Amino acid sequence: MAPRLADIGSGPQVFTAAAALTEMAGWMAHDSGHDDRAAQHFARALPLAHTSGDLPLAAHVAASSSHLALETRDAARAVGWARTGLELAAQGPRIPALTARLHTMQARALAVASQRTPAAHALEAAHRDLEASPAADHPWLSPFDTAALASESALILRDLEQYDEALSHAEQAVALREAGRARSLALSRISLVDIHVRRGDLDAAVSVGHDLLSTSPTLGSVRVVRQLDGLRRLLEPHRGYRPVREYLARFDDARRARMLLLADLIPPSPGGTTA
Repeated sequence: MAPRLADIGSGPQVFTAAAALTEMAGWMAHDSGHDDRAAQHFARALPLAHTSGDLPLAAHVAASSSHLALETRDAARAVGWARTGLELAAQGPRIPALTARLHTMQARALAVASQRTPAAHALEAAHRDLEASPAADHPWLSPFDTAALASESALILRDLEQYDEALSHAEQAVALREAGRARSLALSRISLVDIHVRRGDLDAAVSVGHDLLSTSPTLGSVRVVRQLDGLRRLLEPHRGYRPVREYLARFDDARRARMLLLADLIPPSPGGTTA
């Protein structure tokens, strides 16, 4: 790809492909736990998309940067990237799924920052956009569908402490993803357990938690492993309840098996271990 980028005879489609592949590399790095590397890929993808003149792709990269900023707990930067993406998207062909994703990222960041009303408005805008008839398609944009919006809505409403509504969206996300990718289903189930715990329904949390442990131990996602660890920390204060205590014992056995299988993928912690 690099020689073609430097070839004066190459057209804008080469820069489009380079931008899209670089953005994909960023997601692969993020899913492998290398967020610094992911940020570098996204930072390189954006000017390539600009050079190609593909504004929807540039907006898509901005959405990915917003997601990464939120994952690294920088809500202000996440909001900034979402707004940048919406500005770019407004200048190109109308793609409702793209603007829905951007509004969703904006809502997630605002919810984390406890900006309740703006977050609710952004989430409403996301739902309106996704319900609109598609006006354009794009071969390089990742899909953002009803299942994705349900999953993100659950997280937004959880952070806004609207747990009953969050539960409804989380259950919808799991139902829509049961026939889909294992990673997406695992992440949706993690959210569902989290919301059950916050609602004080430990029996429901344990029930979904057992379904979660049926996820293939070879699923090569550091993101999933880290979110599972976060879920364990959320359950730990409730280990006095026997079903939770028994679940945590099974959870720890499953985690040890998963870590052995994924030892080559998990980045070492600062202390030199992955524990």
